[in-house]
Amino acid sequence: MAENGKQRRELEEDICIHIFTVSSAMVGVCLTVIGLVRVVITLGKADTFADDLLAFDALLFLVCCLISYAALRSRGSQRMRRLERIADGIFITAMIVMVAICAFITYAAAAPAHA
Repeated sequence: MAENGKQRRELEEDICIHIFTVSSAMVGVCLTVIGLVRVVITLGKADTFADDLLAFDALLFLVCCLISYAALRSRGSQRMRRLERIADGIFITAMIVMVAICAFITYAAAAPAHA
């Protein structure tokens, strides 16, 4: 039974590590795309509020990253599981928001400019 608990703890730590690394990378992706959107707006091709949405999404990924880090640092397995579930939910939400933003940017880029 103790072996099963140890394997479960290792699996939970592994999931936390993956959430931590991917969410921190996604913060960088969001910031990069914000810069690209600002360049497109400066060139006058499109004017969207996608950069605002991306900033919000970057904050979601950052919160997810911090919570998964806290889960990795926690001593109690109960607290670690609770923080891991919270981080997982925020991560999935942020990914869904990212897909919606991508759809919005694609629509804004494909739509004809209004004079």
